[in-house]
Amino acid sequence: MSIAMARGEPLPAEVLAPLVDSTGLEDRAEQLRARFASDGYVHIKGFFDHDDVMAARKAIFERLAEVGEIAQPAIDGIFTGASRRKETVADLGQFWRSVSESWPLRRLSNGIKLHRLMRHLLGEPARAQDYIFLRPAGPGKATHIHCDYPFFTRATEQVATAWIALGDVPVELGPLFIVEGSHRFRDVIEAHRGFDISRDAGRKAAYQATPLELAREKGAKLLVSDFGAGDIAVFSMFLLHGALDNTSHENRVRLSCDVRYQTASADLDPRYFGPNPTGTTGAGYGELVGAKPMTEDWHVR
Repeated sequence: MSIAMARGEPLPAEVLAPLVDSTGLEDRAEQLRARFASDGYVHIKGFFDHDDVMAARKAIFERLAEVGEIAQPAIDGIFTGASRRKETVADLGQFWRSVSESWPLRRLSNGIKLHRLMRHLLGEPARAQDYIFLRPAGPGKATHIHCDYPFFTRATEQVATAWIALGDVPVELGPLFIVEGSHRFRDVIEAHRGFDISRDAGRKAAYQATPLELAREKGAKLLVSDFGAGDIAVFSMFLLHGALDNTSHENRVRLSCDVRYQTASADLDPRYFGPNPTGTTGAGYGELVGAKPMTEDWHVR
C-alpha cells in the first residue's frame, strides 16, 4: 500500500488498519446486518460487474473529455489540467445533472443489486434517493471528516450511504477512509442528533481536527484500503469518514459515487427524491463540487 496522506499529513502505519472485508455475505442477511450494526459499515469487493463499472466510468469521463478536462482515452481518467466547461456549457448544474443521470451510472447506483443489499442492511424494502453525489477528484483533492446524519435524516434516520468505486482507487488516489468505531462515539451522536445542515446553518457538521489528530485523540484507527473497480462500502449516518488526499503524480482522477438508500416505508425528503430534486441547499445539481470545472479549488464538507 502506498503512503496515505490526509490534509497534507502522511499517516503513520500505527494509526492505519484495513477495512473489514464482508465479501461473501451479500446474501446472508442476518450476518450482514450484524456486521453493519457492529462496525457501522460493510465493505464488499467486486460487488458490481467490472464491465458495467467500466461502462459508467467511460460515459462519465467522455463527458468531461468533451469540456477539455480529461485526456483521451477518457476511460483512463487523466486530468488535463485545463477546462473549457464554463465556455462551452450554458448551465453547469444541468450539465452535471445530465452526467449524473446517465443510464450506465444509474444501473449501478439505483439498480436491483444494490436495492437487494440495502434491503438486507435496513431490514425492510429500501428506496434509493434520486439525487446522487458523483465525485471526480483530481490531484490535491480530498474530503474532510464528517458524518452524513445532518444532511440526509430530515425525513427518517433509517438511511445508509453506499460509496462506489468507479474504477480502481488505490490509496494514492484518495479513497474513502473510515474512523473505526466512530458510529458509537457519544460526542459525535450528541453533537449531531437533531442537527439539520440546511435549517441549522450556524452549526458546524465537520470535525475541525485533521484525521491524524482525531485518530490520536480517540485512540482509533483510520480504516483504509485499496479499492478495486466495483468495490463498495456502505455505512451508517453517524459514522465519521472522509476521503484521503489524491497524491497522484500522473494526474489520475479518483472517480466515485455516493448514493443514499432509506426504508421505503418512510417519508421522502423532497430535496433528494423526485424528477427535479433540489439538493441539500436548494441549488440542485449545481451545488455539487462535480458541477464545478476540475480546475477550480474546492473543499468538501
